[in-house]
Formats: sequence, C-alpha cells, structure tokens
Amino acid sequence: MNLRELESFNAFMTYGSVTKAAQAMNISQPMVSRLLNSFEKSVGFALFNRKRNQLSPTTEALQFHTTVLRSLNSLREIETQARAIANEQLGSIRIAAQPIYVDTYLLDVVAKFKCAHPNVAVSITDTGLEGMLDMVTTRQCDLGIGITLDLQDPNMEVMPLAQCRAVCLMPRNHRLAGFETIDIDLLRGESFVELSIGSPLRTKIDYIFQIAGWPRKIAVEARTIRTISRLVERNVGIAVIDPFATLLVDEEKVVARPLTPAIEWDVALFRSSGELSAVERRFLSFLRAELPNLRNAGCVL
Repeated sequence: MNLRELESFNAFMTYGSVTKAAQAMNISQPMVSRLLNSFEKSVGFALFNRKRNQLSPTTEALQFHTTVLRSLNSLREIETQARAIANEQLGSIRIAAQPIYVDTYLLDVVAKFKCAHPNVAVSITDTGLEGMLDMVTTRQCDLGIGITLDLQDPNMEVMPLAQCRAVCLMPRNHRLAGFETIDIDLLRGESFVELSIGSPLRTKIDYIFQIAGWPRKIAVEARTIRTISRLVERNVGIAVIDPFATLLVDEEKVVARPLTPAIEWDVALFRSSGELSAVERRFLSFLRAELPNLRNAGCVL
C-alpha cells in the first residue's frame, strides 16, 4: 500500500462514493477505483461490498478507517513539521549567557526572535563565564554569549559580535561627573564597587590598576553587574564596569564616562565546533540585527 491508496480510501469513507472521492482528490473516478482495488488487495481482506457497480464499506472497512485516518494525520503532522523546520519555524535553541547579557541584550533579541518564530522553543540559562563555557563544551547548550578578554580555547568556536569598552559608572552628583573622560589617576582615593574576584573583567580591571601603581579601596564586591549598578545608584561607590550596565541604571541618578587607559573586549558567540543549524543561524541573525541599537546606546563600539 502507498500514501495515495490511503488517501483514496479515506476520501471514499469520508464522502461515501467514488464520484465524490474523485472530486475531493481532484482526480478521475477510474483512478480512484483503481486505487481502491489495489488498496483492498494489499490489506488482505474485503473492504467493499459491490452491487450494481456501487461500492459500500464493509464492517471491517469501518473499523480499519479509524487506523488509516490516524496514520494519515500522523503523516500530515510529519509534513507540517518538516515544512516548519525548513522555514525555521520549529525546533529548539538553548542559550547560556553571562547575567549582564541576559538582563539586557538578550531580552530584545529573544522577544523579536519569538515574534518571528513562535513555535521555536527557547531556553536561557544565566551563568558566569566559566559556567557558560562548560555548558558549551559539554553541549548542555547550543550557543553561549559572553566576553572574550583574549580567551583562547582550541575546542571552542568563538564568533565576535561587537567590541566593548569599560566605563566608569558614578552617581550623578559625584565630583567627576562633569568630566567627559575619566583618567585612571583621577580615581585615587575613591571607594569602588566591584565584581567578585575571579571574574575575567575584574581580573582585567585589577591588572590595569596594578600597572597604575596605587591600591583601590573596595567598598563592596558582588557577583552581578546588576547588583553593582544598584549600589552605585545608592552612592555606595563608583564602578569600572561593562557599558551594558548603562541599560540597567536610572539615568537621573547615575552617569557613565569613558575610562583611560581603555579596557576593551569582545562580546562573542561561543559554540562547539560544527555547522550551525538553521534555527541557530536564524538566531544569530537576530543577535547581529540588534547591534546597531546597542551601538546607538553606547554599549558597543
């Protein structure tokens, strides 16, 4: 038996005659008759009673039609899913990202992606850089988003998206708020709110200040940039921080100024080696499409 025979049997059982089945299938009556005869031979039992060239279904045909209909529906679902996958409208994508990008960049990207691809399941995991890299390596996620800071890993494919430059975040009433650029030596004696030790960005910032040759006073350490931003709003200290923090703060309370010497890195897409799936390629296009908005906001160069 083949699909066309199944369809002809279903059409006959649905519409009650060869003539109506032929009309529904947009084929000739003789063709429907041949398909039904062939189907009856393949199943091995009588499907039709024949009287005066008229067909009527047997009791067995009525019972068998339920199974045929279920099979046809399954086949149609397979066809629908195949078309959806081909059109990037079905599937799933698992993303692991550092908290600052989950809190900012990914919000608009995912919202726009889901609007265009409502049937694609999206999973987002908020994790530190080390955790994100581990999830990519062990294939617990499909894509990772984080900072590079000259990260080298031969088993990891790194696709830079945009370049970032650290900013000095401070309360709007701070003595340095009127400066267009903050030289590092102007920060002597200030209290700092910093990322926890071990963060790649914290390590880079510590290195820059060590070169400057003077110690910093660390008022508070925190795991996330969101927490640091909220503490700066409350005048706990200033922060040398990722420019994406400016998307989290109240601009009436906080200002961000460029820092010299510059501390720069890339925001990048991390993945295990291999070809991107159609859904992953589409999601990457949405990541890139959002970059001009981030550039206008001063988050990337």
